[in-house]
Amino acid sequence: MDGRCMNTDTNTSTTIDVPRGLAGVVVTETALGDVRGREGFYHYRQYSAVELAEQRTFEDVWHLMFRGTLPGPAERAAFAAELAPLRRLPADVRDALPALARASALSGPLAGLRTALSLLGASAGFRPVYDLDPGRRAADALAACAAAPTLLTALHRLGQGLDPVDPRDDLPYAANYLWMLTGEEPDAATARAIERYLIATVDHGFNASTFTARVIASTGADVAACLTGAVGALSGPLHGGAPSRALDTLDAIGTVDRIDPWIRERVHAGERIMGFGHPVYRTEDPRSRMLRDIAKQFGGPLVDFAIEVESRVEAILAELKPGRELHTNVEFYAGVVMELCGVPREMFTPTFCAARVVGWSANVLEQATDSKIIRPAARYAGPTPPQPVPPTA
Repeated sequence: MDGRCMNTDTNTSTTIDVPRGLAGVVVTETALGDVRGREGFYHYRQYSAVELAEQRTFEDVWHLMFRGTLPGPAERAAFAAELAPLRRLPADVRDALPALARASALSGPLAGLRTALSLLGASAGFRPVYDLDPGRRAADALAACAAAPTLLTALHRLGQGLDPVDPRDDLPYAANYLWMLTGEEPDAATARAIERYLIATVDHGFNASTFTARVIASTGADVAACLTGAVGALSGPLHGGAPSRALDTLDAIGTVDRIDPWIRERVHAGERIMGFGHPVYRTEDPRSRMLRDIAKQFGGPLVDFAIEVESRVEAILAELKPGRELHTNVEFYAGVVMELCGVPREMFTPTFCAARVVGWSANVLEQATDSKIIRPAARYAGPTPPQPVPPTA
């Protein structure tokens, strides 16, 4: 095979060769946003995602993604009131969480979330999006998004032998997430740092998990099925599992004098340095830039060390791989910021999920307006058929 795959239009029997992994292939149109990798810029609808993270709340961005506009004060209050009761779990879902936490003890809350979302959808009576009007689809998506942080934090705490913490109606999304995670109300700086991180990770083009959600939505499946598939895609270490791994890199290096030899050894061995490089950006990841600034506001030895590692990695990569620009991606400083905010490392990717569930859901709602199922093809590369079936022994 030549490293390319084949797409078939079953109506005309024509075939189109496309790059492996569908890199750069446009599969549909979207009004939700875009990533302009060569410019180091991405946006939600018509607004810079980084500017939204700097100036708006998570609920504002959620409203933008679901309803197409940034809310004014009255709309913001009404939206918050709409969300508050949806954070609380149905009794049958809540009662099942201890068993789910035990079953996913080794895999973590993200594994438990897959089952919990399915149970939530069944308990709430989610029906296939194909059979629903836009209002009912949006209501299901809103309910699933509001419940996801409650599910994730409850599964984590139960896995630690702690009781879940009920959501509070008076706290906004990010502060409420930290409250349910730790049982303590966060200070304003911590809550705002996590909120900015959550806003910055709501959506990011047709990444693997978003595309998975849209493929499932194209079949007409219910919202919970779409989100469960997206969570499964996110759980892969090549997609959402890197924030804690990037922080593990800092731990492995340990001290400033070990930075250069450690990095050179990895580069010469052809190993990937977690937290560096991105398949889309050919310049600095704007999310990393924003998170570096947040980290600097906290300050301290971890931040100073991370900045020094970043500087040396980029310098050594420029020396050993000239012409290849490799910068920190979102995971590098995301790990630093979450560590400084008291988020346990096993909750780094689930925290990412608590934001991305909104982006997935917005994509599901958009995909549900298109009745065309996503159904590519593959080039067969096995033994030449038909061959006679051998007789049984």
